[in-house]
Amino acid sequence: MPQPRAFARRHPLHTRWPALALGLIAAAALSACGDTAKLPFEAGVGPAPTLPEPNKSLIPTVNIAPAEGWPQGQKPVPMAGMQVTAFAQGLDHPRWLLVLPNGDVLVAETNTPPKAEPPDQGVWQKLRGWVMGKVMARAGSGAAPPNRITLLRDTNGDGVADTRSVLLQQGLNSPFGMALVGNELYVANTDAVVRFPYQTGQTQIAAAPAKVVDLPGLPFNHHWTKNLIASPDGAKLYVTVGSNSNVAENGMEAEAGRAAIWEVDRATGAHRLFASGLRNPNGLGWAPGTGALWTVVNERDEIGSDLVPDYLTSVKDGGFYGWPYSYYGQHVDQRVQPPQPELVARAISPDYALGSHVAPLGLAFSDPARDKALPPALASGAFIGQHGSWNRKPRSGYNVVFVPFVGGKPQGQPIEVLSGFVSPEGKAWGRPVGVALDAQGGLLVADDVGNAVWRVSAAPAR
Repeated sequence: MPQPRAFARRHPLHTRWPALALGLIAAAALSACGDTAKLPFEAGVGPAPTLPEPNKSLIPTVNIAPAEGWPQGQKPVPMAGMQVTAFAQGLDHPRWLLVLPNGDVLVAETNTPPKAEPPDQGVWQKLRGWVMGKVMARAGSGAAPPNRITLLRDTNGDGVADTRSVLLQQGLNSPFGMALVGNELYVANTDAVVRFPYQTGQTQIAAAPAKVVDLPGLPFNHHWTKNLIASPDGAKLYVTVGSNSNVAENGMEAEAGRAAIWEVDRATGAHRLFASGLRNPNGLGWAPGTGALWTVVNERDEIGSDLVPDYLTSVKDGGFYGWPYSYYGQHVDQRVQPPQPELVARAISPDYALGSHVAPLGLAFSDPARDKALPPALASGAFIGQHGSWNRKPRSGYNVVFVPFVGGKPQGQPIEVLSGFVSPEGKAWGRPVGVALDAQGGLLVADDVGNAVWRVSAAPAR
């Protein structure tokens, strides 16, 4: 069956397919077909990862851990010397966290917004979209978004939230990132940054939102999560906007303003692209000591289990990081046509590879001057919530790791802080997303399949 010319230009191998063959491919994908990693996982981790040749198979590897939830009495497994407790349970798809100055914890309960399919799709693209919808549904996404921000309060400091209240339930559209600047709470909806008046200790906001700036969103919205962080002086907001595709298969016109970090003037809403070529940036953080902005990025899929490493990187003002034309610096992605050698020539290599397809989302820096309750091995570096792979055999991610920093740069191998999210049968009991350090130095982890916020802290001395 002929494909539209625009699609054929981008994907010359897929110009003709009978409908029956496409149906078989879709079924095969859902049956977890595809390649298996040839390299040890550690080869794709660190400042200089090994990057093999792409695997250009027509059928992507599909190896998701279907969402199941935690059995009674089960919980994640902490690293040696640490313990894990349930800070809060019974939430509805909790994804992001913000710890307020008084110790209260805000949780964005959210999910994928309703969205249309891209226009002018060929049969192959439509079937691929159908397959991906089924895959994401098995992973726990796709339910109606709760569109709620809940406030959790631990009144006696025992590491368990004993009160909760709905802080916000109006003016929200698949909310994700949150930031408090003075007496204003900023929320990154999937289509706009909005703000609400907020006083410390307040447990409910009744005021209507004020829009700060529109963000790329509907009619179709491939990477819908938008995160934000305030500059240290509070004058600017930095907002993540993921791409609208895997590798621009919907055309670059659909990518306007996307695959980027925006800098937004908090007072006026004026904005510019601070950095671009970042396929799907999520977590943001200011590194202690250097004050540099860092992010974690989900890289492209469907060129093999060993490619491409997701990464942690500092973000340079005006920097271009390759997407969609190249990955990990100047490694050209031949699927993207026409090529852009001038852009590739200035693509920046990330600072640190986290491994292929781990899906890093949460990012929180520890500070040895502040977080004295943490053990020395976790006192200086970055905690990262890794949501877990769908496009790799064997699976990767589904854990929380810590990347040590020395002299303002990541060093050595990641330390696994929290694991056990996948059952022995390959079901997802939970999936980590946002991470944050609480007022007592405990690590909070939002689990959007387990519907919980877990707290990791030093185990009591025996």
